Amino acid sequence: MAEVVGPRLYGCCNCRNHVALHDDIISKAFQGRNGRAFLFSHAMNVSMGPKEDRNLMTGLHTVADVYCIDCREVLGWKYERAYEESQKYKEGKFILEKAKIVKENW
Repeated sequence: MAEVVGPRLYGCCNCRNHVALHDDIISKAFQGRNGRAFLFSHAMNVSMGPKEDRNLMTGLHTVADVYCIDCREVLGWKYERAYEESQKYKEGKFILEKAKIVKENW
């Protein structure tokens, strides 16, 4: 009998709640607050904090912190607005910090 294989997922480092699909990774070349981070097109089972303007490495952005919906661990942030034209591709995308997520179903 063949083993059933589902999608490769990332879970919250604290409670393992599924928060993103591996297939939704746009880039692994990002920097978070605590080291490397991944840019995802989508995230799931997360909630957002209030929007705020932050000066990041690539300029001024409006972002909202992203929390695990189960345990409230801060996982990264969502880009709501980019002020630099070259950074507009990030709008609506999610940064999840590598240290805050774990591989599931690999």
